[in-house]
Amino acid sequence: MRVTGRESMKSLRGDRFYRELLDNLYDGVYFVDRDRKIVYWNRGAERLTGYAADEAVGRSCWDNFLAHMDDRGEKLCQTGCPLTDTLEDGKTRETDVYLYHKQGHRVPVLVRVSPIWNKKGDIIGAVEVFSDNSAKIQSATKIEELQELALLDELTKLGNRRYMEMGLKTKLEEMERYRSHVGVLFMDLDHFKDINDKYGHDVGDRVLQTTAATLKGAVRPHDLLCRWGGEEFVAAVTTVDRRILTVIAQRFRSLIEQSSVMVADKTVRFTISIGATLAHSDESMADVVRRSDELMYQSKEAGRNRVTIG
Repeated sequence: MRVTGRESMKSLRGDRFYRELLDNLYDGVYFVDRDRKIVYWNRGAERLTGYAADEAVGRSCWDNFLAHMDDRGEKLCQTGCPLTDTLEDGKTRETDVYLYHKQGHRVPVLVRVSPIWNKKGDIIGAVEVFSDNSAKIQSATKIEELQELALLDELTKLGNRRYMEMGLKTKLEEMERYRSHVGVLFMDLDHFKDINDKYGHDVGDRVLQTTAATLKGAVRPHDLLCRWGGEEFVAAVTTVDRRILTVIAQRFRSLIEQSSVMVADKTVRFTISIGATLAHSDESMADVVRRSDELMYQSKEAGRNRVTIG
């Protein structure tokens, strides 16, 4: 993107026509100047992040309030920010990241970064466009279908235990038919009773909802995710081997570790312990879930906030 002379960033954030045009985009858009200070924040960015423009404009992106992470849980502001790299070399970039929503959960987004040049050919800033990667329209339709079939957990808006039992049984049958692999991940929030005792059940419910929203954003479209009961969640993933299963489990763990809820002015953080396993041939649904549950307890005994693969 090229702008002319000294008007530079001022014209980009002040022109009414372009502001209205950008505000009508569903995607999030923001501009930063050379010092990485945010000078424009559109309505799409407000919608996708929960932060209003007056909460974002004037802040420096190195404040890390969006806390971009990759799917390995690496914080990009510390290990390789695409915005910073583009300001340095002028190259456009595109990458999948997870940003931190104001409500505490993680949102998967596709980020595209481009430099902003002045007439002299100097880089004076950058623009970042980010798109929701969580297939919300499909998710909303799925919620309606689950409600009709009494397969929905009302608190988290995930499928319930019955939904998982039915879906996992089908996936195990398909595994035999197509010679594919199915992995099951049993996940349990750490010290959840302590959170309820200290902050109350309303905060506990928010922790469950935040966990569900983060996991829903991280799971692949063709995989299954449910609230199994209490503070337990189960995912069934297909077309995986042990390595891919480990990557998925660690992604879930790290994203939950970087999620939180706010209570007054206090940030409440939480973690999750995971047991993950590949289903065996001719194994029942109950058997594979039981084994993943046992592996999860090994993660608890080993110190929590970890993954055990078996």
